[in-house]
Amino acid sequence: MFALNIHPDVKQALDKRQAVVALESTIITHGMPWPQNVEVAREVEQTVRDAGVVPATIAVIEGTLHIGLDDEQLVSLVQSSDVMKLSRADLAFAMAMGKTGATTVAATMIATELAGISVFATGGIGGVHRGAETTFDISADLNELANCNVIVVSAGPKAILDCEKTVEVLETYGVPVVSYQSDWLPAFWSARSDIPSPLRLDSAHDIASFALMRKNLRQDGGMLIANPVPKRAEIPATEMTGFIDQATLEANQAGILGKRVTPWLLSRIFELTNGKSLETNIALIKNNASLAAAIAIALLTPS
Repeated sequence: MFALNIHPDVKQALDKRQAVVALESTIITHGMPWPQNVEVAREVEQTVRDAGVVPATIAVIEGTLHIGLDDEQLVSLVQSSDVMKLSRADLAFAMAMGKTGATTVAATMIATELAGISVFATGGIGGVHRGAETTFDISADLNELANCNVIVVSAGPKAILDCEKTVEVLETYGVPVVSYQSDWLPAFWSARSDIPSPLRLDSAHDIASFALMRKNLRQDGGMLIANPVPKRAEIPATEMTGFIDQATLEANQAGILGKRVTPWLLSRIFELTNGKSLETNIALIKNNASLAAAIAIALLTPS
């Protein structure tokens, strides 16, 4: 057995078969500076509530897996200096050893399915890193998408990755990649990449219908809904390419490896864009939370 705490609001919603959206915690602990991180966490949760859906931010606190955090826990989490970044490999370790950790996409998917939540909103998923043909650096997010029965709403793979290879791996794993209202895969900070989307759907209802049909066919595994950042908030791909290339080169020269790569690159790109990348990141997270809430409602009200 293990220590599990489901926030009363989340438990009540699940018991009454009401809509719930899961939210990860590494975005706020490892992806944003203080105090924007706690402000954004509150704003994203409020975006979900405004849609009539209950938010459930997920994290491990002193060995207990929390499905939903109160504000005091949220503030404590983002201010802690020794928060682990938890994926599939170390989620159980943190819980067994009484550690505190923020959950990545992979770990959040595990917790989301465990709690019986169907929809999860994040910023961007991890995937195949550039140069993976020599480093073999591929995020556990992709394997989890293949195995957890959760709909993941993101702005596509993080643009610091090899997005084309990421889509190829997801195709190999049989994970549907659906762009929302676009024929092109979004590129995180940019509304579109030059990669054609494998599938397109234009409404939360259609996404829910697709997911329910997969369930009827007993097709296990998740779905990736790639939701383009609003045009008003995007940084065009033509601009972002130079920043990403420079940051990636500097990371390689500095010998940045493993779990340090993504937060290091995001921090450096923040500097190179004079903070614009963080503004875009915040906009896309809220946008994803809004769509995820609509999907969660549509799953409960199929026509």
